[in-house]
Amino acid sequence: MTAEFISIHPDNPQPRFIKKACSIIESGGVGVIPTDSAYALCCNIGDKNAMERIAAIRKISKKHNFTLICRDLSELSTYAKVSNNVFRLLKNNTPGAYTFILPATKEVPRRLMNEKKRTIGIRVPSGAIIEALLNECSEPLLSCSLILPDHEEPENDPITINDEIGSIVDVIVDGGVLDAMPTTVIRFEDDMPIVRRVGRGDPTPFS
Repeated sequence: MTAEFISIHPDNPQPRFIKKACSIIESGGVGVIPTDSAYALCCNIGDKNAMERIAAIRKISKKHNFTLICRDLSELSTYAKVSNNVFRLLKNNTPGAYTFILPATKEVPRRLMNEKKRTIGIRVPSGAIIEALLNECSEPLLSCSLILPDHEEPENDPITINDEIGSIVDVIVDGGVLDAMPTTVIRFEDDMPIVRRVGRGDPTPFS
């Protein structure tokens, strides 16, 4: 297997390429996509096999906390429980390079949530390519950062990614070399935000 390598304009994504990438992912493929923090591995939210393939690529446990990448907050209530105050805070700071850890709803499959705490990670990223992909796909994408085994930093160069794992994923979306930096992680407990990791997103609104 050789991944479909699709170069997409970072500012004006070509719709036919977006459709092609989305079709591969929704057909059960594992994709590599550019986000506002780094490249990420992703798949269809309901595809257990693709999720297990991602875990194998990363060499992580199947219990690893994956993240749902959503197009906007209209999808939030399906997967996470939030109060009006929390919703307003998220709305004022999305899209952006944040991962929000929120209480999961019953709609979230158990394999996707932190089983002990019953939480789910949610992202609403910015960037023309990722926004176009999310608008084309029918559901949020299940994702995790593309950090290869024995690497400490997320991958930022699609050519290198293709060399490393092009034979074990289905599509690589080339959005150029990124200035990779992890997201800022915000956990909500009793509606109060707790900054768990400072990354690209400005933590000030949640401090």
